[in-house]
Amino acid sequence: MAVDPEHPVVHGELAELRRRLDVAYARVEGGLALLSHRTEETAKELDELNTRINSLEHARWPLPAVAALTAVGALVVAIWQALGR
Repeated sequence: MAVDPEHPVVHGELAELRRRLDVAYARVEGGLALLSHRTEETAKELDELNTRINSLEHARWPLPAVAALTAVGALVVAIWQALGR
C-alpha cells in the first residue's frame, strides 16, 4: 500500500475506525436477531389466531340450514292450520 507523505497513516485512527466498524456490525447483527425473533413470534401468533378462527367457524350455528328448517316448519304449521279449519 502506497502512503502519501503528506497524509501519514496513523495507527490509532485505523484502530478507531476498526472499533467503530465492529460496533456498527454488532448493532446490525443485534437488529437482525431482533427482527428474526419478532418474525418468529408474529408467525406463532398468526398460527394461534388461525386456530382460534377455525374453532369459532366450526362452533357457529349453520344459519342457512336453521333458516331453511324454520321456513319448512312455518310452512307445515300454516298448512296444518289451513286444513284444520
